Amino acid sequence: MLVQVALPVPLYRVFDYSLPAETSVSPHVLIPQIGSRVEVSFGRQTLIGIVIAHISEADSSVPLNKLKPINQCLDAEPILEGSMLKLALWLARYYHYPLGDVLAVILPSLVRQGKPLDLLITHWRILPHVTDDDFHANAKKQKQQFDMLKLHGEHGASEDVLLLEGMERNFLKTLEDKGLIERYIQPKQASSPVTLAKMPLDLNDEQQLAVNAIVAAHDATRYTGFLLNGITGSGKTEVYLQAMQAVLEAGKQVLILVPEIGLTPQTRARFASRFAAHIVLLHSGMNNTHRLQGWQDCRTGHAQIIIGTRSAVLYPFADLGLIIVDEAHDGSYKQQDTLRYHAADVALYRGSQYRIPVVLGTATPSLEHLKLVDDGKLVEYQLLTRPGNAKPASMQLIDARLQSTHQQTTNDGTRYDTGLTDALIGAIRQTLEAGDQVLIFLNRRGYAPVLLCEACGWQADCPRCDAHLTVHYNSQTQRRHYANNAYLKCHHCDWQAYIPTVCPDCGSQNLDAKGMGTTRLSENLHAIFANPQTSKVLYPIIQIDRDTTRRKDSWENIYQRINEGKPAILVGTQMVAKGHHFPNVTLVCLPNADRGFLSADFRSPEHTAQLMIQVAGRAGRGDKAGRVLIQTLQPDNELLLKLVKDGYLSFARELLQERKMMGLPPHSHAALIRCEGKTLAATTQALKDAIAILPNAHKLAVLGPIDAPMSKKNSRYHVQLLLLGKDRRHLHHVLSQWWQPVLALPSAKYLKLTLDIDPVGW
Repeated sequence: MLVQVALPVPLYRVFDYSLPAETSVSPHVLIPQIGSRVEVSFGRQTLIGIVIAHISEADSSVPLNKLKPINQCLDAEPILEGSMLKLALWLARYYHYPLGDVLAVILPSLVRQGKPLDLLITHWRILPHVTDDDFHANAKKQKQQFDMLKLHGEHGASEDVLLLEGMERNFLKTLEDKGLIERYIQPKQASSPVTLAKMPLDLNDEQQLAVNAIVAAHDATRYTGFLLNGITGSGKTEVYLQAMQAVLEAGKQVLILVPEIGLTPQTRARFASRFAAHIVLLHSGMNNTHRLQGWQDCRTGHAQIIIGTRSAVLYPFADLGLIIVDEAHDGSYKQQDTLRYHAADVALYRGSQYRIPVVLGTATPSLEHLKLVDDGKLVEYQLLTRPGNAKPASMQLIDARLQSTHQQTTNDGTRYDTGLTDALIGAIRQTLEAGDQVLIFLNRRGYAPVLLCEACGWQADCPRCDAHLTVHYNSQTQRRHYANNAYLKCHHCDWQAYIPTVCPDCGSQNLDAKGMGTTRLSENLHAIFANPQTSKVLYPIIQIDRDTTRRKDSWENIYQRINEGKPAILVGTQMVAKGHHFPNVTLVCLPNADRGFLSADFRSPEHTAQLMIQVAGRAGRGDKAGRVLIQTLQPDNELLLKLVKDGYLSFARELLQERKMMGLPPHSHAALIRCEGKTLAATTQALKDAIAILPNAHKLAVLGPIDAPMSKKNSRYHVQLLLLGKDRRHLHHVLSQWWQPVLALPSAKYLKLTLDIDPVGW
C-alpha cells in the first residue's frame, strides 16, 4: 500500500509515499489513516502533510524504486474526518488553489507544525492556607483579582474562563510568585447540556415565521439557505437566539459568524446572557495556543456555541446543527489573500454538506444574495418592523451648497473650515442638550488625506505606492505647527515619514493638510463642544477607528463609555456601522455622503448605500426616535434620492436591473487574474501571453490587461485581467484547462500571479 499526501507547497498535485519498512515487521508502527498527519521528506526539506488517500503500487505514476517512505505518522486517529477533506477538495476545485495550500489555510499553525493535539488546560486555585489577611493595604488591585478567583471555590477555574471574566495574566503570575495561588493542569471535561439562563422575549408575527421555518429545517435534517432580511433594529438577534435554542437543546453545535473582531465580545455577551453554554470565540487576535484550543473544542464537541470571524467557517465540528452569518453583506467576509474564499458562500456549502439550515442575516442584502432569492436558492424572510413602538430613523438631506460651513478660530486668530454646516452643528447641539448621543460617520482615519504645498502644488506621495500619504497629527493646541510626533503614513504599505517643515520642491513653508480624517474632525468638534470658551457644557468626543482601538481592551473600554448613556459625540469609521447597539444615539450625521457615489468601481454605489443604511441604523434603537442627517453637495443625485425616499430594497432592486442590462455580476460570473512584479512592462506582458493561450472555444469576455486600481503598491507594479462569463460552469471549465499553463509561462517566472474567483472589486 502507498499513501497520497497533500503538502503545503504551491503545486497542483499530491505526492505518493511508501510506508516505512518497519510496518511490515512491527505491529506497533502506525499505518497512517486518511485525514491524519505524516512527516515526510520533500527535496531537502522535512514537511508535515495530510494523508488524503491509500493507493496500490499499480496506481502510482512514480516507479516504486523512486518512492520515498514517510518518516513517521503523527496521529493514531484522523484529525480531519471525511467531510473536512471534502470541504478542502471543494475549496481547491472551486477557487483553483493547490490542495496542500488549502489544508494549510484550514489547519491552525501548531497543527501544521506537527504539535500534539492532546491539550491540557491550565487551572488556577487559591492555596488552602491563604486568607484575606495575607494582603497589604496598598495591594488593592491584587486583592480585587484574588476575590474574583475566590468566587470559584476551592477548585478554582480554568485560565481562559478567568481571562474572559477580566482577570489579568500578570496578576495571576504575581499572586503565584507570592505563594497565594497555584496553577494545576487537568484535561477538559465534557460540556454540560445547554440550559436557558434567561427567558426568551415575545416575538412578533414576522419573527415567529422566520424562527418556525429555521427550526423546521433543522428538525427535518434538511439544508435550507435563509436570507433574514430585517431592517436595523428589527430583532434579527432574537430570531437567531430562539432558532438556536431548539438546535442547542438537541445537543447540536451552533456557529455564528461576525464580520469584525470588535463584534465578538459584544456578541458573546448577548448569547451568554441567554444560554448557559460553553461559548468559544475564534478570531485573528488569538495566539496560536488559544487558536488550537478553539479548534480542538469545535472538533471534539466541547464547544457548543462558536462565535468567530470568517476563518471560523473552515473549522471542523463534531455535530453542527445551524450556521448564522450576521451582517452577511459585509465585504470583510471575503478573504483578500492566499485562499480567496467568501465565508458566506462557504457557509452555504457547509450547510448543504451537513444538511442543516444556514441563516444569512442583514439589513442591506448584497445583490448576489437577492439574485439567489430570485433564483430560488435562498428563502427570504423579511422583518420590516422594530419591536415595541420603535420607529426607523428618519433620513434628511442637507444641501451643503446652500448652507454656510461652520468657521472656527484658533488661539492665534486663524480661521478654518470645520467641514460641517451650521445646520448640522445646530442639530448636534440640540441633541446633546436633550441628553442624547450623536454619531458622526466619516470613513477616513487620520488627520487629513493629503499634505499640499499651496505655493507650487506639491503633494506628499508614498514613494512605494501610487497613493497620497495620510497626515497623522493629534495635537489640539498647535493646529498649524506640527509637533515632532506628527508623521505621514501610507495606509497601504505602512511607510512612514516625518512631516517636512518646508516644501521639498520649492522651499515654501506654506504646507497645509487638506481634507478631513476622523482625528481632525474630532479636534474640530472638540473646539466647538468641549472647549470652555465656546461651550457652557463640555461634551466628550469619542473617536472610534483603527488608531484608537489597537490596544488590548481599548474597544471594550470605549463601548463601556458609550453605554454609560451620558451625552457624547461619537466619531467613527465603518467600525461603528456593524451591528453595534447604542441605545442613546438619536442623531446620526454623515458629513461626506457623496464620495462613494462618484467612484469608478461599479460596486461602489451598492457598498456606499449599505454603509449609509447600516450607520443610519445606529440611531433610535432605544425608546427615543432617531434621525439621520446627510450632508451633500449633490442633493439631486438620483441614486441618493432613491435611497433616502424609497429605502434600500428599492434602491438595490434598481441596481440589480442595471447590472442585468450591463451583463455585470451577479448576472454574470467573474474571475480576476492579478499579476505583480518589479516592472510594469513585465507584468503586462505576462497577462498578454496568458490571453494568447486561452482555449479557442471559450465564450468569455476578456477585459485587460489593465492597471489595477492601485497600479503601484509597496514598490511593485500591479496589472489585472478580468474574465466574465454568463455560465459559471463554462468559466470554471476554461479555468481548469488554462490556469496551470498560465503559471508555467516563461514570462510569468519571478512574477506573482493570483486568481480571484467571484472578486468583490476590480
